[in-house]
Amino acid sequence: MALDFVAGCMGGAAGVLVGHPFDTVKVRLQVQSVDKPLYRGTYHCFQSIVRQESMLGLYKGIGSPMMGLTFINAIVFGVQGNAMRMLAADTPLHQFLAGAAAGLIQCVICCPMELAKTRMQMQGTGEKCASRKMYRNSLDCLIRIHRKEGVRGINRGMVTTVIRETPGFGVYFLTYDTLTRALGCDADDGYIIPKLLLAGGMSGMASWISTYPVDVIKSRLQADGVGGANRYDGIVDCVRQSWRREGWRTFTRGLTSTLLRAFPVNATTFATVTLFLMYMREDADGVKDCEAMQPNLQHSSL
Repeated sequence: MALDFVAGCMGGAAGVLVGHPFDTVKVRLQVQSVDKPLYRGTYHCFQSIVRQESMLGLYKGIGSPMMGLTFINAIVFGVQGNAMRMLAADTPLHQFLAGAAAGLIQCVICCPMELAKTRMQMQGTGEKCASRKMYRNSLDCLIRIHRKEGVRGINRGMVTTVIRETPGFGVYFLTYDTLTRALGCDADDGYIIPKLLLAGGMSGMASWISTYPVDVIKSRLQADGVGGANRYDGIVDCVRQSWRREGWRTFTRGLTSTLLRAFPVNATTFATVTLFLMYMREDADGVKDCEAMQPNLQHSSL
């Protein structure tokens, strides 16, 4: 269990560092005004943030996912591992169910963490040196939201987070299990690293595609009220307004940057975790096959 925890932290941290710039672009594209859009697309958004806010602008809000990483990994590994032991047989259905259970439970930490991340990413949009910062850091953001709105405020977007994470984690673990079995990953395989990178990256992309429209609504609800009055009364109202004003395309806004992020993030995370566990456990219990490591791996939703 201790090795799982350490490996998850290492893989998760690597994934956050690789993917956070893409996540910042995704959030900016998801919540920008349709009437006065600041960005024409993914590349233009990247270019604009770097030019107007410097490279550091791409890493706004990174403290929140880093801060919550340890707790999320502990929850995911514990729930997913115990669920697989309770289900006994290692089948595709059980992989999905165990992953879904892990996704559901970790929402308790994930939702407030993503709320802080979203608010920090939206702060100082288009400004290289923000004249006035509402939040000093992610922790200060959560404290201020709690003081103003209470527990309900820091859990804004919880329902949409649950709707996204529960099936998303299920698809994630199921896809990875299927791909590692198909690719035949083995510790002695000279191509194990490319195989792990491919399996992890494709699993991340599949997971995001399966739940992306819900993520758009979650981002809009969590960013609602920043710098002005609230626009949405709830999930249904947000879906209705978004559909009426922008059509079906609103639910794919930012998808390109999300998929560009999903592949390297999850490829890095899975390869780091799997290789660490494989070589640390090899002497202890003779584990050779990366499929045996699979139940202890994580889904990176940040």
